[in-house]
Amino acid sequence: MLAACLSGLALTASAALADWQPTKPIEIIVPAGAGGASDQMARMMQAAIQNNKLSPTPIIVTLKGGANGGEGLMDMLGSPGDPYKMVISNSAIYTLPLANKLPFDWRKLTPISILAFDNFVLWVNANAPYNTAQDLVAAMKKEPEGAYKMGGTGSKREDHILTAAVERIAGVKFSYIPYKSGGEAATQLVGDHIKVNVNNPSENVAVWRAGQVKALCVFDNEVMDYPAKVTADKSWKDIPTCKSQGIDFQWIMLRGVFLPSGVTPDQVAFYQTMLGKLVETAEFKEYLEKQALKPSDLKGAEMVKFLEKDEALYKDLMTQSGFVATN
Repeated sequence: MLAACLSGLALTASAALADWQPTKPIEIIVPAGAGGASDQMARMMQAAIQNNKLSPTPIIVTLKGGANGGEGLMDMLGSPGDPYKMVISNSAIYTLPLANKLPFDWRKLTPISILAFDNFVLWVNANAPYNTAQDLVAAMKKEPEGAYKMGGTGSKREDHILTAAVERIAGVKFSYIPYKSGGEAATQLVGDHIKVNVNNPSENVAVWRAGQVKALCVFDNEVMDYPAKVTADKSWKDIPTCKSQGIDFQWIMLRGVFLPSGVTPDQVAFYQTMLGKLVETAEFKEYLEKQALKPSDLKGAEMVKFLEKDEALYKDLMTQSGFVATN
């Protein structure tokens, strides 16, 4: 029903040819802290929209990362009919409500567009004696359960959920260590305080370029489509899929834009038109390559279809891992 309604809304919005125009600044809500991937993306969007004159009014970025991002999501939920707020969010729209019983449902917002997807890569220290996921799994099976420390961002979030899935598929057990950020996990891996992490490409690119870590595989059904060399001899495209190395699992994280509920079709049309132009800018394309993000053009009913399927996957995996709050 929701997909059908949003499909009709998208069609009506397109027909409206974005008759509505903003008359005051537009606020991008970032449900995360300063300097993280969401903040970086919002700042890029702000600059690209203003540099290319895609909006008649300024763009303001507001960080609302309290309660692990719950502050920003609840702010959007409490702003029905406000066309001057958009939130850029990731899979926290599922994990926070499931893990913390946050009274939030993405269906109570207006999905606009998924701009990109973040990949996850299996990383080890550069001096580790293994070069493939099979090598790592074989080494782990020779050690006591939990002997290998896996570092990740937060608890019961994407990195933790992915770790639990890898454990079930490969028949191994990590000792999972939660950190405040992917940057901290990267530092711990370089220092050999943990044996493995599953950071996004952007979180480990600096230490990979410096030759301090190795990329074993990417958790996607296809390799990343960026052939430019990042290290002396490796590009993102050179990283094989984990599927090809015996861990058949795809794990990508959306980066999507939502408006509050109750906005009008012509307001939806304005934002879809603006973001459609944004993804064609040089700034956005450069950002995608720099962060090794997977492009996306999902919006309307197709976006809703993805969200419903992705949410079901998260709920299933979190339930299997005991991460869903029960009281």
